[in-house]
Amino acid sequence: MANIKPGSRASHVLIHVFLILGAIVMVFPFFWMLSCSLKTQGQITSIDIVWWPSPMKFDNYIEATRPLPFLKLYYNTIVMVIGRVICALLFSSMAAYGHARLKFPGNNAIFAIVIIQQMVPGEIFILPQYQMCAGLGILNTNFALIFPGLVSAFGTFLLRQNFVSLPNELEEAAVLDGCNRWQIYYRIMLPLCGSALVSLTVFTTLFAWKDLMWPLICNMDVNHFTLSSGLATVRETLNTKQGALMAASVISTFPLIFVYAICQKYFIEGIAQTGMK
Repeated sequence: MANIKPGSRASHVLIHVFLILGAIVMVFPFFWMLSCSLKTQGQITSIDIVWWPSPMKFDNYIEATRPLPFLKLYYNTIVMVIGRVICALLFSSMAAYGHARLKFPGNNAIFAIVIIQQMVPGEIFILPQYQMCAGLGILNTNFALIFPGLVSAFGTFLLRQNFVSLPNELEEAAVLDGCNRWQIYYRIMLPLCGSALVSLTVFTTLFAWKDLMWPLICNMDVNHFTLSSGLATVRETLNTKQGALMAASVISTFPLIFVYAICQKYFIEGIAQTGMK
């Protein structure tokens, strides 16, 4: 600290103040959601702000689970997330490796289409995806929830950036050792992109968990609802019971926060490496 100039020290303090304020702004909605889920209706609507209830009312969580089968919603959501993550890791990594390490006619043009797909709003694809699911007869099934995630343009771009940065000497050495193209891909190149794969897993989990529009469109049966679509549906039922509605939001959000807390190290590392590459 002795080597830091006064002006530089002041700038560091100012930066940290802004970061702390930004963190408070981001965390406060989650704190308020948790606080309201433990309040009575009178405390929620009170003119005097009740920051934290005493005593806490856990009955809101029981009330929140009555309108919908939350265990079934959890199951459907987990199936959707796992299916999309597996498809993203498998197909996106293969496509990314092909675009990064193989030379074939139209490679750049095809990859440009992948990039363009990320620039187009996802809502544009809902109608053709619905028609495809209807034609295949998979509406109101869990596979319909996974269907839009069979191919991930974002995952292809993310992993391609990592494959491009790997030295060519690795492939040359593998060829000399007798490896074919498939063995080079899954034995050498794929393990070297571990951080990016974890980042893609976290991103895919986040996008799938909070996906609302597609589950509402493809599945009308309550037994195939996800947490997001179920929460949107039950909102009308719990409209006058804001504590129960907040409790339902906590139940739906907590697993995702838990997963991110475990994987944040790999998530940040993968994004930083991708940005540098």
